[in-house]
Amino acid sequence: MELFKTVKYESEYLFKERASKFIGFIFPIQSEEEFKIKLQEIKEMHPGCNHHCYAFRLEPDGRTYRYSDDGEPNNSAGKPIYGQLLSAEITNVGAIVARYFGGTKLGVGGLITAYKEATRLAIEENEIITTELKASYQIDYTYEQTSMINQLVSKFELELVNTEFGESCRSEVRCKLSLKIAFEIYCKEINLNYSLTN
Repeated sequence: MELFKTVKYESEYLFKERASKFIGFIFPIQSEEEFKIKLQEIKEMHPGCNHHCYAFRLEPDGRTYRYSDDGEPNNSAGKPIYGQLLSAEITNVGAIVARYFGGTKLGVGGLITAYKEATRLAIEENEIITTELKASYQIDYTYEQTSMINQLVSKFELELVNTEFGESCRSEVRCKLSLKIAFEIYCKEINLNYSLTN
């Protein structure tokens, strides 16, 4: 079992520095693609921001990571944001700081402090948890099987990511690796249509 620390949910914090606003967002992710979707959502939420600087960190050992200054002076934004993820020892996490320019230049030192603080305070607004690696699945089922799916989620401590309703139902779930084999055996026993997506 490979354990690591991450954040429990999405949180944000508004940090102000000489009329500039720095809105820090912290959220759990499972992939770079998931991070890109969230980045686009935040850009659409804050289209008037001058910069959307970020960092993300993936894998239990944090070996997959990236950060961006998004037009700010080199290493004045992305690296300080990433530094806070390292300081908190969290991974499978994304951090974005959206900046509204207030008319006063802060200088590189001021920017480093502001991006660092917006990230640190957003992390403090969250809850750091210890968890284990999870496998992602897609489950297809009928409306009549909904109660069975609810029991499945409880029985195997599944994380319900998303559910789509149409002529039938489709749910995206995540299962702890330690429960993966038992989950798959059980799905076969009850003839439930599932597929591994990662």
